[in-house]
Amino acid sequence: MKLVYCMERVQYDVGDIVKMKKKHPCGCDLWEILRTGMDFGIKCQGCSRFVMLPRPKFEKMVKTIVEKHHEGEALPSESLEQ
Repeated sequence: MKLVYCMERVQYDVGDIVKMKKKHPCGCDLWEILRTGMDFGIKCQGCSRFVMLPRPKFEKMVKTIVEKHHEGEALPSESLEQ
């Protein structure tokens, strides 16, 4: 008998706020996703530092999605700039 494990891929969208396993040097562990694809562009919610990460590294470092962005809403970063 063969056991097959199927891990469902988590869907990350632009505008989602994620919590990472390790904290940024500024002390914050919340990041906003600004770009998805083979690389992820994320912005620290504490100091606004922008970082690019390859997808495998990003997926390994994410702990959970704190806030999911919904279609039709303004992105969190856009509401701060006004």
